[in-house]
This record gives sequence, C-alpha cells and structure tokens, in this order.
Amino acid sequence: MDLQQTDVVVIGAGAVGAMALWQLSKREGLSVVGIEQFGRVHAHGSYAGESRVFRTAVHEGGTYVPMIQRSRELWRELERESGRDIYVEVGALSIAPEGFPDLVTAQGTVREFNLEHRMLSTEELRAEFPQHRVQDGDVGLLDAHGGGLRPEVAIMSALDLAEANGAQLHFNTPVIDIEERPNGVVVRTTQGAWLARTVVVASGSWSTRLSPELDDLLRLQVLGLTWFMPKRPELFVPERFPVFLRDAGSVHFFGAPSLDGYAFKACTNPEWPVFRDVSEVPTHHTREELIRIGQRAAELFEGINPEPVRESVHHCAYTPDRLPVIDRSASGRIVTLTGLSGHGFKFAPKVGEWAAQLVAGEDAYVDPRFALAAHLERLAVTGPYTGGGH
Repeated sequence: MDLQQTDVVVIGAGAVGAMALWQLSKREGLSVVGIEQFGRVHAHGSYAGESRVFRTAVHEGGTYVPMIQRSRELWRELERESGRDIYVEVGALSIAPEGFPDLVTAQGTVREFNLEHRMLSTEELRAEFPQHRVQDGDVGLLDAHGGGLRPEVAIMSALDLAEANGAQLHFNTPVIDIEERPNGVVVRTTQGAWLARTVVVASGSWSTRLSPELDDLLRLQVLGLTWFMPKRPELFVPERFPVFLRDAGSVHFFGAPSLDGYAFKACTNPEWPVFRDVSEVPTHHTREELIRIGQRAAELFEGINPEPVRESVHHCAYTPDRLPVIDRSASGRIVTLTGLSGHGFKFAPKVGEWAAQLVAGEDAYVDPRFALAAHLERLAVTGPYTGGGH
C-alpha cells in the first residue's frame, strides 16, 4: 500500500478533532489531514443534539475555569471567522436546595475567579423565572457568561475553516490502525494510508479501539437528551429562559431554551450502566424511561406536555476522576485527546489549541494531572469509572 505523506493527521472530526483541525490549519507551512469514520457533522458522536450548556461557574471546581475562559474567547473567534451564530450568551441558571454540594462548589468558583453572577432567593427565582417550579428552600446562581452552544454549527464552522485554510478532510473513512515507526506514524484506513510526522488521536468514545493503553482507563457513559413542548413556548425562548441545571432530591436535570420555536431541552439520565465499547450502547430510551422522565420534568417545569417531542441517546468516554486525557507520547509523535467525561464540549476549543501547541512542540502548560501516566497511577488506586454523578 502506497503511503501518502503529510505533517499531521487528526483522527476524528468531532468536537475536539474539529477544533484541533481548525487550530492546526492556521499554522503556516503545515500540511494537515483530517480523517473521520462518519460523514461531516454526524449524529453518532458525543457532541450531537442541537445545544450544549456553557458555564463558567462550574460545579466541578476551579480546574476548568481558565480553560473555559479561554474557550469563551475562542468560541467568539470561531463565530467571527465563520460568520455563524454559535454561542448564545443568555446566562446559565443553577437551581438547587441551599447548601447543595454542587451549588456550594460553584459559589466557591465564582468567588475564587471573581466571575460575574447573581444569587437568587426562592422568591426571586419564582418572580423572575416562572418557567421553573421552584421548591421551598431552593436558591439560584445565575452565571452571567453562561449560555448555550450550537454544537453542530460549531463543528461545521471549524471544519469549513480548516478546509478553507488548506486542510484535507476525508469523511466516511474508518481508521484501521496506527503504527509508530522511526520516521513517523502510519495511519491505515479503509481508503488508503498516510505517513505523518505527528498524529492527533481525537476519536472520543472510539479511542480504546486505536489506543489499547486506554482500555482500562476509559468507560462509556450513556447520555440521553429529551425535548418537551410547553403550553406557552414564548416563555422558553433564549431571551427569557437561560440554560439551566436543576437539582431536586436525587433528580438532576439540565437543558437549554427553545431554539426551534416550539420545544425546549430538558434532560435527565436513567440509571444506565457504563460500557466498554460503543457497540454496546443503547440507541434510544425505552418507552418506560421516557414516561418516567416526562413525569419528573412536569414536576419541575411549569405548563409542559410530559410526552417528549423528540429524544436521542449519545455517549462519552469517562475517566474515574472525570479529568481529561491530554498528552503527548514520549516520542512526541502521538498526541492523545480523550476522556472529556461529559463536560468537555464547553472547553473543546482550548483542547484544540493545546493540540496545535503539542504538535508544534511548544512549551504549552497542560495540567500534569491530564497526562496518561498520571491517570494510570490514579487508576491503580481508584479502579475504573463505574458511573454516577452528573
């Protein structure tokens, strides 16, 4: 098989791969190839589903805030370069009982990084956001720089810009394997093979198929999305209804305002097990799961029809401590980006920027806890991801 030669091959053109391709394509004199097993902007990956919540006041703690703040700048840059609306800055509203651990952590993040926000009492929540059925004792945190991201639009924009900058993109082209050699890395696909100086592996939930060293570390968590139709859709438009996180007892909902004019996104996940391979992941909710989700949604949101108007099921690769894997091999020839653990889309542009810096051998600071070796050390203590949390 003849080898085509290039400087960089990016495997995967989803959230991280698309952002890496966009950033790499800006580098002068660098030949870049992107390879995607599905079509351009598909429904099979972790990013699909019309909208994603963007938060700066995160309940995961301060580790991610600098990444998110830089990503906010890059989201705006992507909008300017593409001419498309991607980031709808309508605020992100967290509602939970006072003292709820995630809310307390988010409040600490707000103080630590001096983030623009408002705290709302039970009465203020009921007055300002009547779309929510606020329970006695609930309080709110409104993150001013939060909002909604349009993932499909974002991926399309990044790929279009990469291509316009000279990147060669190949879709419907599964990768068979990768082989590191003294003179580079061979990437074999169903449509041919490339020899690259550096390969970026950004294959998301499929990462373990190409990188066996990740097999013990990563597990797939199932993520379900549902949309509901309210009796008064005009109350759920972006101008009046921020993206949200709701916690009530053991129930956690997250979602976004109506972007289609008639339904808003409100999601909670059944007790799905974790999986090792995408082939094991369910493709839809069961009828019983949809009924239960609808009943819970009707308890938390005012005037909605409890039957979802649409639903979809996705997946994401998780690590036990939900820290991502961002690493460059000892040879410097393979950059691995995976394990975003269900909260990575918001900072995907920063991961793409890191990819370009790591490929170039630049001295970019990446949290040492993100290194694969550090993950494997912690894995020996904690064991693999078993699910839970949100």
